[in-house]
Amino acid sequence: MPRAFRPADNRPLIVHVVHRFDVGGLENGVVNLVNHLPATAYRHAVVALTEVTDFKLRIRRDDVQVLALHKPPGHAVWLYPRLYRLFRQWKPQIVHSRNLAALETLVPAWAAGVPVRIHGEHGRDVDDLDGRSRKHQWIRRFYRPVVNHYVALGHDLNDYLVEKIGVPRSDVTAIWNGVDAERFAPAGAAVPIGGCPFDPRRHWLLGTVGRMQAVKDQPTLARAFALALRRQPELRERLRLVMVGEGPLRAESRRILEAEGVGDLAWLPGERIDVAAVLRGLHCFALPSLAEGISNTILEAMACGLPVVATAVGANASLVQHGVSGEIVAPADADAMAQSIVRLASRPDLAATMGRAGRAAVQGRFSLAAMTKAYQHLYDSQLAERGTVRRAEAGGN
Repeated sequence: MPRAFRPADNRPLIVHVVHRFDVGGLENGVVNLVNHLPATAYRHAVVALTEVTDFKLRIRRDDVQVLALHKPPGHAVWLYPRLYRLFRQWKPQIVHSRNLAALETLVPAWAAGVPVRIHGEHGRDVDDLDGRSRKHQWIRRFYRPVVNHYVALGHDLNDYLVEKIGVPRSDVTAIWNGVDAERFAPAGAAVPIGGCPFDPRRHWLLGTVGRMQAVKDQPTLARAFALALRRQPELRERLRLVMVGEGPLRAESRRILEAEGVGDLAWLPGERIDVAAVLRGLHCFALPSLAEGISNTILEAMACGLPVVATAVGANASLVQHGVSGEIVAPADADAMAQSIVRLASRPDLAATMGRAGRAAVQGRFSLAAMTKAYQHLYDSQLAERGTVRRAEAGGN
């Protein structure tokens, strides 16, 4: 049973609910928020419906509880009594669920009397990449009465909630992800990636980082890399591919590269925890996803001064300015991605100029400070709207 929070601690408690607390952009956003919201303002707990991995070690505060509920596949209705008891014990002022898999947890939060119930949409569902699924729309409408306010990561998801789900526009706040521009910063000189067989002083490294699952579509990048080398054979001396991440598509990507005869020109090390160091060793970042919300990895790559080749899904085109900080191509189009790879690998000066533009965009529009400020304003205003701030400050926890 989780330990109780100290009753004398008057800071409002936020419980962040996710499906699984593991490496991922959504989860990284939760960690950044927990680490950077003023510790004097809020307490935090993270509840994962399924599992919690060592990813939890990225939380730098020592007053945060992280709990795994080990839910089996299927509906979470059997967890409702446990969640109800948990919320009654912890007495959070805010429960903030993320994505469809965690949305239903706001029902026991409502039943337990949690005053502020927020739901965040961070990206498309794997089996509903274009948002057209009537089933998924119906599910979101069904739970609409227990949600006080929504967070949409980007304008695309904001419009989906308003136009498809029927949420009043005043009940949705669009917040951009923020990136730690001090941790993710240009290396200033070629820096080898630990364990990588390629030397950034001799090779031009194209790379990607992320979970190797269907929605991320790394096989398209593998095909594009091979196609780029066929179209521009002289690039074979310099161009190399780095694909960091673990998942079912890792083996498939490796098979494609081997079948194309370029397996020796690619490195697939699996999952790495030193993402910032990996990005600083690259010359260009690619994201071949079939769906995205606001991609943390794009922002991290831009912060590291890398040009980005990304697919035209989610908010990617709002993050990457085509022709300025990178190139936007159609999803699942290896030919288009290959053309962009050839263009940037053949003109490293252009790639470097785009990288500098991306770094400037992060510093001006996508800072961690701006994201943190937006969430704090949202939490503060939602508490004030429901008259809970004064009770929390007076010790009514």
